[in-house]
Amino acid sequence: MDTSQLEVLFEDNHLIAINKPAGMLVQPDTTGDKALEEIVKEYIRQKYDKPGDVFLGVTHRIDRPVSGIVLFAKTTKALTRINEMFKVNKIKKTYWAIVKNRPAEPKATLEHYIFRDTKRNVSRASEKEVPNSKKAILSYSLISSSENYHLLEVDLKTGRHHQIRCQLAKIGCPIKGDLKYGFARSNADAGISLHSRQMVFEHPVKKEMITIIAPTPKDVLWDSFVRPFVPKM
Repeated sequence: MDTSQLEVLFEDNHLIAINKPAGMLVQPDTTGDKALEEIVKEYIRQKYDKPGDVFLGVTHRIDRPVSGIVLFAKTTKALTRINEMFKVNKIKKTYWAIVKNRPAEPKATLEHYIFRDTKRNVSRASEKEVPNSKKAILSYSLISSSENYHLLEVDLKTGRHHQIRCQLAKIGCPIKGDLKYGFARSNADAGISLHSRQMVFEHPVKKEMITIIAPTPKDVLWDSFVRPFVPKM
């Protein structure tokens, strides 16, 4: 991906939100693969003709195989304030997930204790607290079903490692394409069908409410679910 392919969802002097494609890193790692952070810096450098280094603060991350909203800060003031908002859960994050199995309840709140296995880079959800675990809470609702799959809307209450992936797998609903958490087959793009759909928060500087919505990936399955939510002209 280059800067011309970036899907900018929101931008002002303080913040920029990007619709990240599945399979892309948010920040550089040991693989050496191009990361979204680097591309956004280059976009800002080119758009505003900035010489030298460009400041860009990573306020949060989503997993490499996940698509959707990633919010960056363009100023240190915005970064400090957004980080604090994430810390005290003042940013509402909503995800969409496509799963194979219909959950037993169409709507529920899941509470687990999550333990991260750093050697295998996976998380395990437990009903009871175990050593080194952290409480994880999310709410989901079933919003659409097709012949073979189901679309869940997930409101994330806490931000744990692989939280949505591991908690949905715990109730027998692994996300489509997520081999790490029990789905049988990978997706063609090596991503998983988990999308950071919406983010709602008070602007850290302007103090006005901001709602950011990320269009879903362009493929037949996502389109089949999203079509009913698109207003008819």
